[in-house]
Amino acid sequence: QVQLAESGGGLVQAGDSLKLSCAISGRIYDVTAVGWFRQAAGNEREFLATIRWGGGNTWHADSVKGRFTISRDNAKNAVNLNMTRLKPEDTAVYYCAATHAFSTALMPNHYNYWGQGTQVTVSS
Repeated sequence: QVQLAESGGGLVQAGDSLKLSCAISGRIYDVTAVGWFRQAAGNEREFLATIRWGGGNTWHADSVKGRFTISRDNAKNAVNLNMTRLKPEDTAVYYCAATHAFSTALMPNHYNYWGQGTQVTVSS
């Protein structure tokens, strides 16, 4: 089993920056990729970014490219999502997820393990 715990969410103003962290524990050696998703009220879960655990290659959704950056903190077994120039439409619950089946995973159903989520609210 792999356990994931998100932190760093909160209430910010439009234009602010925020860093989310995903602490990973358990069978880390099984992990092949970690991703970030978000889900706004009434919407489907949206892919944001993923990082290949072994090589560090990253992919970002076009909707957040240039504003959000995924990175890995090897010392802490964590994956961060740095978010800049936040907009009210970025308001959502943000989730991190891990997979042991794909090295590049862009869909929610590619992931085996999920965190509980952290709320990000951006006021205008």
